[in-house]
Amino acid sequence: MAGQQTMTIRPTRSRAGAGTGAREVVIPPGGCTGWHYHRVRLNAVVLAGTLTRVLHDRSVVVHRAGAAFVEPAGIRHIHLGHNLGSEPVVIHVTPAVPAGTALTPFSIPAPAPAGITPAVCREHAA
Repeated sequence: MAGQQTMTIRPTRSRAGAGTGAREVVIPPGGCTGWHYHRVRLNAVVLAGTLTRVLHDRSVVVHRAGAAFVEPAGIRHIHLGHNLGSEPVVIHVTPAVPAGTALTPFSIPAPAPAGITPAVCREHAA
């Protein structure tokens, strides 16, 4: 992913995620995913912390622990996520692919959308 990126992506080991390609994404305090998009729709649940997403249209959406959201597929849906809080953000993400289908890469790096600077994480943190 482009820009300032700090996160960990790992396969889930829970029964619910078995065989689905589900992943757990951990963003440390101050961390940012960088601008990216996904080839398939992702269903996400914030397990801990508060995730702030900046979407392709410059809108900002905040998701607290317990919130679920969908990330649409395709390059028209470039976005980034960052953690402005003091505890790690943990997100359980399940891609909308048939069981057993490999999803590599998980996300595809992209330049910042027109009118948005690549340093948006630092700018929103100020």
